[in-house]
Amino acid sequence: MKDLLRVADLSAGDLDLLLKLATGFQDEPAAEPGLLTGRIVPMYFAKPSTRTRLSTAAAVTRLGGTPVALGPDELQLRRGETIADTARVMGAYAAAIVIRTFADTDVEELAAAAPIPVINALTDGHHPLQAVTDLLTIKEHFGDLHRHRIAYIGDGGNNVARSLMEAAALAGMDMVIASPDGYLPRKEAVASARTEADRHGGSVTVTQDPAAAVGGASVVYTDVWLSMGDSEDERAHRREVFAAYQVNQDLMDRAPEDAVFMHCLPAHRGEEVTTGVIDGGRSLAFRQAANRLPAAQAVLYALLTDRLEGRR
Repeated sequence: MKDLLRVADLSAGDLDLLLKLATGFQDEPAAEPGLLTGRIVPMYFAKPSTRTRLSTAAAVTRLGGTPVALGPDELQLRRGETIADTARVMGAYAAAIVIRTFADTDVEELAAAAPIPVINALTDGHHPLQAVTDLLTIKEHFGDLHRHRIAYIGDGGNNVARSLMEAAALAGMDMVIASPDGYLPRKEAVASARTEADRHGGSVTVTQDPAAAVGGASVVYTDVWLSMGDSEDERAHRREVFAAYQVNQDLMDRAPEDAVFMHCLPAHRGEEVTTGVIDGGRSLAFRQAANRLPAAQAVLYALLTDRLEGRR
């Protein structure tokens, strides 16, 4: 497996390996300081980024390499050079490519042409680095993953929800997504995740009732309601539609006492989550953010040492 474009490309064994590697990098951050010595990793960001940009740059540095951050105005893509040509050129200079952009097809085209590993650092459809981080954080807190229940509250059709659902299915977890009508996850994505969950002893459920979703949950998870580029009318509409899906103290009280709160950040306090919850004693949101670093190290190491098998 040369690239990591989406969680569904991984096998259950691949996911388990990434979590073990990430745990190792938590314990020994500088365990592989020579892997990327004398090599660069271009990081192309067409979207703003805080955690992904910094954690991936730090991961490359800890592995001995030099991260090179690039934006849309710093390459020749806007002057007509194709993605495939850009990929071939980068492949002559670099050890791997990290890309955060809009269309999944752009990342797929880059990976098809590049002779080196390509890592999806977020697209409109997927966020695999976040999902690996999320499961790492859950395993770190609870000690294991199997049969723990994640209740995702909010926009079930977004990239974070989809990648988390795919990862939970591979790990044999129970995943329930609570979203309003019109924002439920795609039926084909749910069907695929359910098939995988059935193979590994987990389950995937979709509901419109957030209170029912958090019952029996180990993790209550949410993400922003508003996307970059939404019009003012769309933003106002989403605030109205999602008002009943805010993760507040009342909703957390409906979950078991040992349930934790998670958020991939950035958070819009007072919208999808209250300040009391995200800053409260049950919140793992900032531990989760810190874990982006060892997760990125694990993915880079696994791809560069050809450790991932992929789905067969």
